[in-house]
Amino acid sequence: WFGLGNATAIGIVFYAALFPMLLNAWSGVRAVNPLWLRAGSAMGADEQALFWKVIIPGAFPFLITGLRQAFLRAWIAVVGAEMLAASDWGLGWLIFDAKEFLKADVMLAALAVIGLIGFAFERLVFGTLERATVQRWGMVRTVKG
Repeated sequence: WFGLGNATAIGIVFYAALFPMLLNAWSGVRAVNPLWLRAGSAMGADEQALFWKVIIPGAFPFLITGLRQAFLRAWIAVVGAEMLAASDWGLGWLIFDAKEFLKADVMLAALAVIGLIGFAFERLVFGTLERATVQRWGMVRTVKG
């Protein structure tokens, strides 16, 4: 339908990541406490200030969850698109090529690299973001001896 090549792969990745992000953003905005919005309005905040100072911080946990889900689905879609639609490079293509030529060692090594990249991205990016958020909003309790 869409042909072969990088444009198709980019479209597949975009489509895979779009809906988790949109649904989580929508859920996050709907979950903002109406009392916070009324309080902000009562203090003189206009719509732009309400958006940046009330809605975004209130929806932030949902946005981060959406980013995590979108990254997971995009990473899966990248590998799948490389196997089926992209050119002759990438980890997905490497796995597909190794399968065709019965190179089990190459296939398993590529699978391990895919897992390590996903794990490292989760720890480095989302782990750092989660730690910063938890510290910023005071969700950490220290034990005083």
